[in-house]
Parts: sequence; structure tokens; C-alpha cells
Amino acid sequence: MGMKEDLQTDPPCHPRACAIQNCLQKHNYQEDKCRREVDALYECCNAFYQARGETASTVSCPKYSLLKLKMKQRSEGVS
Repeated sequence: MGMKEDLQTDPPCHPRACAIQNCLQKHNYQEDKCRREVDALYECCNAFYQARGETASTVSCPKYSLLKLKMKQRSEGVS
């Protein structure tokens, strides 16, 4: 699925959140092996907030302020 489809699922971005769980289980809960999946979720969540506003919510995404912090940390190389 692409971004448009992931944003239209109920709840939005849910397939990407599930991909993280699947990856973690597959790799014995080693988060560093699932960076791509986490980045994909953050990308989807960022698009979700851009489309629906900073006060929107979905169970698949962290709150907007936490998402921004996490994305900033990842861009700076902080896990």
C-alpha cells in the first residue's frame, strides 16, 4: 500500500504501525532492525497531521508534538 491508501485506512496509518510490530517480532524486539518501518510510520503520521491538522488524532500515531520531537531526534541520529 502507498501513503494515500495508508491514510485512508481505519485507523489512519494502521498498516504501518502493524508493520513495526511484525518487524519487532521477527527480529526479537531489536528496534534498530526496524528503523525503516518506524520511519515509514512517522512519514505517514506526518502526512496525517498535515492533512487533518495538529489536533487530529489516531491510535496509530503519536501526538503531533511527540511526533515532531521523534522525527527531529531521528534526523539528528538520536534513537
